[in-house]
Amino acid sequence: MGLRHHSRVKNPSAGAEAAALRQSALVLVSHGASARVRLEGGEEVLAVPKRRGLQCVCGDEVTCESDGQHAQWQLGEIKPRRSALHRSNARGGAELVAANVTLLVVVIAPRPQPDLFVVDRYLAAAASAGIAALLLANKADLAFDAATRDEIAALRSCGCGTLECSARSGAGLDSLRARMRGETVMLVGQSGVGKSSLLRQLVPGSEAMVGELLKDDEGRHTTSAAQLYALPGGGSLIDSPGVRDFAPAVEMLDAASLGFAEIATLAPQCRFADCVHLREPQCAVRAAVESGAISARRYESYRRLRRLREQLLERIPPARRKPRA
Repeated sequence: MGLRHHSRVKNPSAGAEAAALRQSALVLVSHGASARVRLEGGEEVLAVPKRRGLQCVCGDEVTCESDGQHAQWQLGEIKPRRSALHRSNARGGAELVAANVTLLVVVIAPRPQPDLFVVDRYLAAAASAGIAALLLANKADLAFDAATRDEIAALRSCGCGTLECSARSGAGLDSLRARMRGETVMLVGQSGVGKSSLLRQLVPGSEAMVGELLKDDEGRHTTSAAQLYALPGGGSLIDSPGVRDFAPAVEMLDAASLGFAEIATLAPQCRFADCVHLREPQCAVRAAVESGAISARRYESYRRLRRLREQLLERIPPARRKPRA
């Protein structure tokens, strides 16, 4: 008796069903291993990783699959990142902060007193990641002291874009909206500079959407995790927690300039190709500092970051350490 051959019947709807169960999504906020994502159709859902070790961050583009058995969505894979902002962790390694950012907006204000060394480090991180940067002076109804105004002018002279605005009065916000249109923007800065107030102005209704909140010492609500919102004029805005300090991922910094644009411009004029602009003879950078062409505060900021880089590189296990330039 011969064997029967059963022909496989194709289900024409199987492909459509599979497509419906697998969608592209955008990560709005990451909660440890899980994440809140926005699916293609606009629905926001919580998704858990399909496999161990999968770690996404705010701004990541991912694929999600519907798990009907457990009534949940699963993170399938992370699509290639076009850019990535990193910081250094306590062990000296690079820690991913956000993905696919095209514009880093560093917010300062007259109060609290700006820590311009932190500003420099954000600008260095943006430069190392190929991300455009903007220095935003909020609370324009108040006045910066003369020294801070001079330093803002120094940053502007070395190519950093600057804008002034007031989240309270609305002054300058139209210019800010125009600059942000179509971009994936990340707001960063010290605690208390008014990022939450800016968010409410730029994304109406965002207060109701804030997920991860904490209270500060004065009882005010503060963001505790980076979270992404759609901008009404097109593009996205990532709001991040306020900081007291920030260290860029030291392994990713340009070894010669550490992301300081004015130093990168002058470095080719130094006598030695491997000059790090600290004690070497005939250093064009130090000559520019002495002549006043480069801000002495910016140069001190570079020196501090150079020391921090050396300290953090020493903490990285030798097996994972990149060759030092």
